Amino acid sequence: MSAADDTALQALARDLGRRLLARGETLATAESCTGGWIGKVLTDVPGSSAWFGWGVVSYANAAKTALLEVPQALLERHGAVSREVVEAMASGALAASGADHAVAVSGVAGPDGGSPDKPVGTVWFAWRQRGDAAARSECRQLPGDREAVRRETVRYALVRLIEDLDD
Repeated sequence: MSAADDTALQALARDLGRRLLARGETLATAESCTGGWIGKVLTDVPGSSAWFGWGVVSYANAAKTALLEVPQALLERHGAVSREVVEAMASGALAASGADHAVAVSGVAGPDGGSPDKPVGTVWFAWRQRGDAAARSECRQLPGDREAVRRETVRYALVRLIEDLDD
């Protein structure tokens, strides 16, 4: 972990917060593999309570169903690290929080837990805005050890949120 990495994440969080505040909008998170790291980076920004008020760490499948209303059938059919589940997580966070935007992440950070079809470094992302018919999702294969995969997951989630606000 380097100070430069932390500084870059903090800069992204500040930028995202300024954009949300200017629009009068709010954000919710639903995190699995990052264990609340996105929420931590966001709440490191002074005044973040004006635009971030809801984060769910749903590391266990039971938390995904209980807190985000992810259907058990999706977890059984597709697994926690899947487009279907991460989109349901984003939708659940949006519905439960009343926020304007939600981001959800679920992945295999390693060092073990991977499989041939979902190797270590596989991360699914989903972003949803209030009023959208569906979530947008993307799978990325991230390099590095557990720390690197999780840090890049946080970074990419924030970058895409900023890009969405620019559209």
